[in-house]
Amino acid sequence: MKELIRTNDPVVLSFAESLMRDAGIHCMVADQATSLIEGSLGMLPRRFLVEGDRSGEARNILVDAGLADELRDEDRG
Repeated sequence: MKELIRTNDPVVLSFAESLMRDAGIHCMVADQATSLIEGSLGMLPRRFLVEGDRSGEARNILVDAGLADELRDEDRG
């Protein structure tokens, strides 16, 4: 899995998940359980992960959908 987004914004995560589902790209949001530990304050970011071999395609879809500013640098993700 390849990390493309790290955010506290549930709307961004939901939108990204929807885009990947429509494209047939397997994805997941990691660190959701952390919100239970922190008391749902939204301080700790969640990681949006996609299939490693389709990460380029997923990145292009997210850019086309207007989420370019949310994307992690390719060398960090």
